[in-house]
Amino acid sequence: MNKWTKILIPPSTTILETMEIIDNSSLQFAVVVDKDNRLMGTITDGDIRRGILKGFSLETTVEKVMNDSPVYECEGKDQFYYKEILEQNKLKQLPIVNEQMQILNIVFSNEIKTLPNKENVVVIMAGGLGTRLQPLTNDTPKPMLNIGDKPILETIIESFKSYGFSNFILSVNYKKEQIKNYFKDGRLLGVTISYIDEEKRLGTAGALSLLPVKPKKPFFVMNGDLLTKINYEQLLDFHVNSKSSATMCVREHEYQIPYGVIETKNHRLVSIKEKPLHRSFVNAGVYVLNPEALRYVPTNTFFDMPELFNKLMDKRKEISAFPLREYWMDIGRMDDYEKANGEFSEVFS
Repeated sequence: MNKWTKILIPPSTTILETMEIIDNSSLQFAVVVDKDNRLMGTITDGDIRRGILKGFSLETTVEKVMNDSPVYECEGKDQFYYKEILEQNKLKQLPIVNEQMQILNIVFSNEIKTLPNKENVVVIMAGGLGTRLQPLTNDTPKPMLNIGDKPILETIIESFKSYGFSNFILSVNYKKEQIKNYFKDGRLLGVTISYIDEEKRLGTAGALSLLPVKPKKPFFVMNGDLLTKINYEQLLDFHVNSKSSATMCVREHEYQIPYGVIETKNHRLVSIKEKPLHRSFVNAGVYVLNPEALRYVPTNTFFDMPELFNKLMDKRKEISAFPLREYWMDIGRMDDYEKANGEFSEVFS
């Protein structure tokens, strides 16, 4: 029997009985469930003490003092995702439920292994001018614009860090001192940060020719103006398992032609499709490259990532596309910036 099963209690349990269960279990809390094992609430020693201060007797049923809106998570996520939820909410335990809200497990913070640091380098292109976001970018580089309560670039770094990636290289140019003064060597974020100084604009791939040390393992490259909930660990596994030289994250994009589209054969009209909807995959600005790909990047020359992928395909290298299902937003225009700000707390909280 799992140790957490002994802290599942019905709502009719008294405060006194709950205190005994909590004390005897050493887990410091209990979970209130209905007859079908569905989550109703949680209760800690603190909840009980607050209830007593409100005047509830020890014979009061626990449903009167329980937290009826507890933080919980759905099954199927990895332990590092649960660890992030525990840390964000300053919790010591997290109920895991199925679609019917039935308790399947309880994750305890002290039992999750320390997240191992992965050696794979993360290169973030943070040197763009952000002209489409003027006047916001007149005095601030686009990666340093706040979305929610922090710069875009900080959210990107924290997202990678949550999957164990801690070695970052930022390629900077426009108002680069703002970025360097904010992040410094990364120590305050618990990561290591170094910099590539672009003396001229080098596109989304050209700065890779200036990497001080060639990575020994597959490495990430990402545009510094993206917000996404990609599982970077899954992306890296996909790249390695597909034995690719390069992997590009792609996003499905829909667009509708606002007219009736006519198909003809010679002079005959064959069909009319009224305002058809088209779907295409577009480049999402996140990549994984093998070190060998760097051989095809010209030195200190403006060079965009699609050009690199075209070169690799010309050389008949194995190239993969990784379709994104997760949240993704390119902060390219003012309406993107406003939309991301409106969604940030819900998506990244």
